[in-house]
Amino acid sequence: MRVFVTGATGYIGSAIAAELVAAGHQVAGLARSDEAATALAAAGVGVHRGCLEDLDSLRRGVAGSDGVIHNAFQNVGPDTDFAASCRADQRAVETMGEALAGSGRPFVVTSGTAGLPPGRLATENDAPVPGSPRGATEEVALSLAARDVRVSVVRLAPSVHSDADKRGFIPILIAIARAKGESAYIGAGSNRWAAVHRLDAARLFRLALEDAPPGAPLHAVGGEGVPFRDIAGIIGRHLNVPAVSVPADGAVDHFAWLAAFVQIDNPVSSTLTQAQLGWHPDGPGLIADLEAGHYFSDAG
Repeated sequence: MRVFVTGATGYIGSAIAAELVAAGHQVAGLARSDEAATALAAAGVGVHRGCLEDLDSLRRGVAGSDGVIHNAFQNVGPDTDFAASCRADQRAVETMGEALAGSGRPFVVTSGTAGLPPGRLATENDAPVPGSPRGATEEVALSLAARDVRVSVVRLAPSVHSDADKRGFIPILIAIARAKGESAYIGAGSNRWAAVHRLDAARLFRLALEDAPPGAPLHAVGGEGVPFRDIAGIIGRHLNVPAVSVPADGAVDHFAWLAAFVQIDNPVSSTLTQAQLGWHPDGPGLIADLEAGHYFSDAG
């Protein structure tokens, strides 16, 4: 299958591209720079020049493909407008969805589990809470099933971990703990994060491309819910700093822009996804990945 992949040079997207190539698919990755084009070529991936803001480049990418995986998203960080990034993501999905309408081709769209109802085990049958910024894009994407697009949405856990993770939430938490001399959690730290290994997530994207039925929400989740206190404790132990509780009203002062993510209670099941696609995550869990030490080897 000829597959057009946005975000193919990113942390998760590069693993998706490698998974597709290994399975015998022909991959073209979206590249906005010469550096990105060079990285794609080195990985044995075709180069399609363009970017998410260049909607014509997305239309051309779709036109030359048998299926599409949309994994690109503008970086989340202290200097980004998350709502604006979500609006750009929605425009990209609308543009590619329109180009795919009536074709029956697969279209795998990336979302996250963090927008699902908090405080209980969320399943694939749950919709994002009203007002969730990425929830609007999910709604647009899933509506394409009625327009003869074999669309599916892969919801990624908050932590997509591996020994290649350099800029995700876990490295940021480690950097904050190192800078402040303490590894913090909010209140009792009983809120939970779902997690998935990067390579397990990549495999799910491939399976979704190949076999997901139209309109399927899928959960890229290997660990249903790791208490945040446990994450902070392991970080503290590896850095030889204390793990401490911070009150909720001190979260922003301690964690800055990451405060909202640190406080989410996001236990999530992938039971339906595993049964539907025969996907069985077998990479190390988040706790095992942290205990392995590679997250701390380059700190300093």
